Amino acid sequence: MAQAKPLQDKTLQATTYQAKTQFGYRRHSDQDRTGHSPAEHPVVVVGAGPVGLSLAIDLAQRGQRVVLLDDADRIGEGSRAICFSKRSLEYWDRLGVGDRMVAKGVVWSVGRIFHGDSQLYQFNLLPEDGHKRPAFINLQQYYAEAYLVDRIQDLPGVDLRWRNKVTALEQRNDGVALTIETPEGAYRLHAQYVIACDGARSSLRQMVGAEFAGQVFEDQFLIADVKMTAEFPTERWFWFDPPFHAGRSALLHRQPDDVWRIDLQLNRYADPVVEKKPENVRPRIARMLGHDKFEFEWISLYKFQCRRMDRFIHGRVIFAGDSAHQVSPFGARGANSGLEDAENLSWKLDRVLRGTSPASLLESYHTERSMAADENIRESTRSTDFMAPNSHQEARLRKAVLSLAKETEFGKRMVNGGRLSVPCSYDSQLSSRDAESWRGGPAPGCSMLDGPIAEQSYLTDAFRKGGTDFTLLSFSNGAAIDPPDGVRNIRIGGSGLGDPSGLVAKRYDAEPGTAYLLRPDGYVAARFRHPTREAIAAALSRAQGLN
Repeated sequence: MAQAKPLQDKTLQATTYQAKTQFGYRRHSDQDRTGHSPAEHPVVVVGAGPVGLSLAIDLAQRGQRVVLLDDADRIGEGSRAICFSKRSLEYWDRLGVGDRMVAKGVVWSVGRIFHGDSQLYQFNLLPEDGHKRPAFINLQQYYAEAYLVDRIQDLPGVDLRWRNKVTALEQRNDGVALTIETPEGAYRLHAQYVIACDGARSSLRQMVGAEFAGQVFEDQFLIADVKMTAEFPTERWFWFDPPFHAGRSALLHRQPDDVWRIDLQLNRYADPVVEKKPENVRPRIARMLGHDKFEFEWISLYKFQCRRMDRFIHGRVIFAGDSAHQVSPFGARGANSGLEDAENLSWKLDRVLRGTSPASLLESYHTERSMAADENIRESTRSTDFMAPNSHQEARLRKAVLSLAKETEFGKRMVNGGRLSVPCSYDSQLSSRDAESWRGGPAPGCSMLDGPIAEQSYLTDAFRKGGTDFTLLSFSNGAAIDPPDGVRNIRIGGSGLGDPSGLVAKRYDAEPGTAYLLRPDGYVAARFRHPTREAIAAALSRAQGLN
């Protein structure tokens, strides 16, 4: 589930785990440059949430030095985002934290939709075997942040500074000058690029004079994380008009540590101060569960917001995650889309800083990720309108759809309890169009597909081990191609990697001669039926923003 936007700080209590993950302020030598020019840094990332932490790790693994600033001294309170997608897990694999996330998280792929006390239908988000990672895991955001912070401790390229708050910025031709407030006073530093990952209430967005455009929905929703022992299966359960919460919707999800996420739709006129009181929440949850043997971990109220910035790049300040776009939490599109921002931006910024691609390559970050934001907002708005109709006509339509869903397959497909996050496909200037016909396989602008290449080993593992380069994926039923400089080779079959189940060849429509050029973020830049070194070089140049 994407991160909910509380109306105000609603944290009920910090868990024992969270209490152990507070970090002390430390003075940095940059603060001692009194009377001298500010310290110079290639990249400053503002905001140590999942997006900022992941982006900093990614850049550091590419050899960049990163200063990461956060105005707090601890990881975030409350579970907040809990639902992380297969794509996010594959990204975290490349950052060295995927195994830890999955080991702690609750794995799931099945969801059920109910109307009243009857099940309308169920779905499986990953019905086919042969993938390293599951469709989703549920994991409290504070665990995800803590594991990312632990990873940063292993990377000398990241300088993480707690209780460092950006209070002013000044755009310059060669970078950005920042003023930073600390417990010991203010200091300044200069960065070639600043990445704003400082959340929905981004102060940097205000500093560059940018606004959000979009819709704020009036319906209110209650989050209650409760700790209890329960025999419910590890699935996503969503109700329309349940008997325990008549006329509204409800959601139930399992998290680690016997914690369960419950979302309950409230009246838009409900008083948030009153509704969030534990003594008022308890009866609601007890009616749902049929007992009151649970403890509260976290209570919050929120309203849906589906908004984004007009542009994600303002001079040398680049926005990512919730600072750039917001969606409703149903569909797990908030945190996951923010992580996709990070993986999209990191390799491009790395190339620009190294001088191997022009600064104009960064424009493709805005183009591609604003396209993804529009898709997420569109899907999120549709889900919200279905769950919380704004008019009698919309309510009548929903009632009719729910009735049809009990009897027909097409009616089930119309029910919208939150379309779950999937990777966006880009209509991008970095992609080379197909020159030949294809019956299947990921098209240019689409995310790569996984598949087994040996026992307990997958294509995404082979891609990850190659580091930060472009990759040519080819098959042994075609002639071997010597790829251009800067492109490593993954070859399936023959003396190369295995394909024991044939799933890799099937998923990539691998007729004789097939090859794919993959970007460093795992997206398809081009694909070929009869590749030549010259054709690959031309596609590589386009994908690097060189033509």
